[in-house]
Amino acid sequence: MTFHLLLSAALLIFPAGMAFAASMDLLTMTIPNRLCLGLALGFFIFALVASAPVHLVLWNLSCGAAVLVIMFTLFSLGFIGGGDAKFAAATALWLGWGSLLDFSLSAAIYGGVLTVILILMRKMPLPERLSRWGWLARLHHPKTGVPYGIALAAAGIMIFPQTALMHVGALA
Repeated sequence: MTFHLLLSAALLIFPAGMAFAASMDLLTMTIPNRLCLGLALGFFIFALVASAPVHLVLWNLSCGAAVLVIMFTLFSLGFIGGGDAKFAAATALWLGWGSLLDFSLSAAIYGGVLTVILILMRKMPLPERLSRWGWLARLHHPKTGVPYGIALAAAGIMIFPQTALMHVGALA
């Protein structure tokens, strides 16, 4: 009984981290480093509690590392923000190679929809009473980027139940 409570608590790390990152990106246009580090540490905690095989942990670790290299290349070219790069890598650590394509395609679709919504929203004037909310005024400004962490989080939450890591947790 205690083991299952511990496993359930560890399982909440991923969706809670995703939701927190999405809300932070929406409200502040940043994803804190400590959140990405917490997600990475949470992966190892979950893997330990779920008794994940070492080869699966290493396989997922290689996925997260590869995504980090790719995302930081995109960051250095100015295509994405640094927080998004670290967040995508931390998410890939949890999802692994087997889910990376589905995650990437889902994030691209969600990000495209989010971008179109923001472009359309930014073409309309922001009502006076809403412009008093700093985060909303910032989000509405045409020079502000897209809080892509929302798309990454949505894709991560959608894909996670299908991952090998999740199935290890379900079998534990």
